[in-house]
Amino acid sequence: MTALPYAERQFLTQDGLSLYYRDYDSGTGAGATLLCLAGLTRNSADFAELAEAHAGERRIVCLDYRGRGRSDRAGDWRTYTPETYVNDIRHLIVATGLHGFVPVGTSLGGFLSMVLGAVMPSAIAGVVLNDVGPQIETAATAEIADYAGADRPVPDWPAAVAAVRERFPEFEAWDDATFEAAARANYREGSDGLLHYNWDVDLVKPIRRATAPRQDLWAMFRSLHHVPVLAIRGGNSDLLTDAGLNAMLDDHPDITGVTVPGVGHAPRLHEPAAAGAVSTFLESIDRQRRHE
Repeated sequence: MTALPYAERQFLTQDGLSLYYRDYDSGTGAGATLLCLAGLTRNSADFAELAEAHAGERRIVCLDYRGRGRSDRAGDWRTYTPETYVNDIRHLIVATGLHGFVPVGTSLGGFLSMVLGAVMPSAIAGVVLNDVGPQIETAATAEIADYAGADRPVPDWPAAVAAVRERFPEFEAWDDATFEAAARANYREGSDGLLHYNWDVDLVKPIRRATAPRQDLWAMFRSLHHVPVLAIRGGNSDLLTDAGLNAMLDDHPDITGVTVPGVGHAPRLHEPAAAGAVSTFLESIDRQRRHE
């Protein structure tokens, strides 16, 4: 598959960092814009297949958070917090003129999408929550933080692909090309000639040293009650369980749930079950917008 062209852009945060985002032009399409928000260590490249499927019919903006991908690393690790991420995202929304958009949030990005529902309720038209919700397994989040907090360089791209395969054995539905794409997003070439993680390992420090009371995730989730939600779960996910997904379906007045077989945390959204659900959901959002 030939990668679609996209504009590579940057904007400045309140504390002076340059953050990178991909901006896929909608062409003549008038569908709701997608704002793609990745997981804890992930970046805009994770949404390449999603953009391939929907660019042309809608604008798609994919952010690299501070400390990830092609965005600046923070000088102070204490800024790697959800509060700062949301502030950065609000700057991006202003810089790109987004309104009536659909956040597509994977893992951490899903939590940030819930916060947007609380702080910018009129700006969003719906939300896609990818393998995340208010009822998650804390052991899985601790394991992610342990993995993300130490660099493990590898010598070349075949070794990087092998490392991703070893890290994600529960993704039996992924083919070679998907593992290759995941590795290319996961690693970057360092000045020492080795491939390093494509994120600042210091980003887990605030998680490990957190002393504030845990946020009420159900209250965050209920901030989305005014918009339709698509909740996607990886069938092998250890973060969002089947019970967790069912609790979301019981709570929200306008929610669709889908489980993607053969993948863990988190689906890449190109898998047939996920891709079909996203397309149907966005068509519904677009119909609703046309009749408003």
